[in-house]
Amino acid sequence: MNLAPPPGPPTAHDFDALYARSADPWHFDGSWYEARKRRLLLASLPHARYGRAFEPGCATGLLTAELAPRCGHLLASDGAERALATATARLAGQPQVAFARLWLPGDWPAGRFDLVVLSEFVYYLVPADIDRLADCVREALAPGGVVAACHWRRPIDGCVLAGDAVQERLDARLGLRQVTDVRDADFRLGVWTSAASASVADTEARG
Repeated sequence: MNLAPPPGPPTAHDFDALYARSADPWHFDGSWYEARKRRLLLASLPHARYGRAFEPGCATGLLTAELAPRCGHLLASDGAERALATATARLAGQPQVAFARLWLPGDWPAGRFDLVVLSEFVYYLVPADIDRLADCVREALAPGGVVAACHWRRPIDGCVLAGDAVQERLDARLGLRQVTDVRDADFRLGVWTSAASASVADTEARG
């Protein structure tokens, strides 16, 4: 997981160079660590279905493929052209999924989202851009919307903040109710909502 672009804020060119050297630079495919992390993230989402969702930093689309069946419409984006090509091929035949090449926070898409998933990319941003990203997420969140974020906890070369600091900065800036905070040995997983109630049991009238 400690694979990073050269020191300094990375560019789209840096990530394209990584994918030019390897179609799977972070070894996502076939990794139990990655599969387990995806399943924990998906299980932490408080609703079975979401109308409109956004997954920036989708990489090669492994999480996208598992998230798609729970979304009426899913926009997935990445800054690397080669990663998007792989993700698009993986999700062929899924008409509810759209892909876009975006570099955040500057290229934030229009519209509101019921779910935003920030997985394993926010630590590549400088702190000021993390704040800008959190502001974009909060402003684009539909009433009752959900934000999920998951990040590697260990230091990454070239990144100012590691996963714990990223998650805590997001928590402070989002200003939403945090309903899940998982501190795994390797990653930190958080879920926030703008809903008045955070209880799945209450939604199902379970006592």
